[in-house]
Amino acid sequence: MSTIELVDPELRDALAQWPQVPLSAETLMRRRAEALALLSAVPRPNLPDIETSEIYVPSAFGAQPIRVLTYRPARSDAPLPVIVHIHGGGFVMGAPEMKDVENSIFASELRCAIYSVDHRLAPEAPHPAPLEDIYSVFVWLHANASRLGIDPACIGIKGESGGGGFAAGAALYARDRQGPKFAFQHLIYPMIDDRSAVRKDLHPCVGEFVWTQKNNHFGWHSLLGVEPGSAGVSPYAAAARATDVSGLPPTYISVGGLDLFLEENMAYADRLSRAGVPVELHMYPRAYHGFYRATNARVTKQAEHDTREALRRFLHG
Repeated sequence: MSTIELVDPELRDALAQWPQVPLSAETLMRRRAEALALLSAVPRPNLPDIETSEIYVPSAFGAQPIRVLTYRPARSDAPLPVIVHIHGGGFVMGAPEMKDVENSIFASELRCAIYSVDHRLAPEAPHPAPLEDIYSVFVWLHANASRLGIDPACIGIKGESGGGGFAAGAALYARDRQGPKFAFQHLIYPMIDDRSAVRKDLHPCVGEFVWTQKNNHFGWHSLLGVEPGSAGVSPYAAAARATDVSGLPPTYISVGGLDLFLEENMAYADRLSRAGVPVELHMYPRAYHGFYRATNARVTKQAEHDTREALRRFLHG
């Protein structure tokens, strides 16, 4: 059954911009190259009030230093709140430059510092390598807050798609360790449940466009190194596997009504709420995975507004 008639008419044209080649071991390098080509074509905003830089943060786990892109107001009278940003790409693709424009604008509009992590990718670096990169950046920021001019009590994490999955896993990991905790988690259509890659009873109207169940299987298998749905998968890789979600930071979740991740995102929001975690869930009807890229659609503009205002509340109360 095709669900194209269910897609918001303002979102349909944007589907033509997405690569139609399924993800596989044979197509991965091509897909990575296509993503980088799209990045190079995006015009950079002229925001003289924002300083950008590239830094390398030492790994807390003995790995190579982690490349991080930074965005922050050139001047600030007080320590800045922080967003640790994790790019999307289904665990196997992407780079922090994917959100260069958005991160620059958010740093300017929200008066915050953003540190976007160039974590290692699967399958070359499966779990826990990406998680360790992300957590290393977080603890380094907390330890160096005074020197960096940031507020150690207000460091949150934000991610999209696979990056949202990594963000959710990092929030769980930080909760369970002796050390700093994230102030919030901001998850845009997060990829959090490997079992969705093998389910036979998926919602009949999700997952036809952009990110399919076949792509999802490849992404999860690449990260885990075992068949998705197997026993013993770590909740730090697949946050939906956590048996206890209490004590997690205030959470924002956004997902489209036609997104493959619809059910796992709604279920996670429900579990968080039942565990006493403040959670804000937005489901945008007639929207597929990645619909934020359709910049002229009204539903996209509404989702971007909701995202920005939720971040403003997290960062500034």
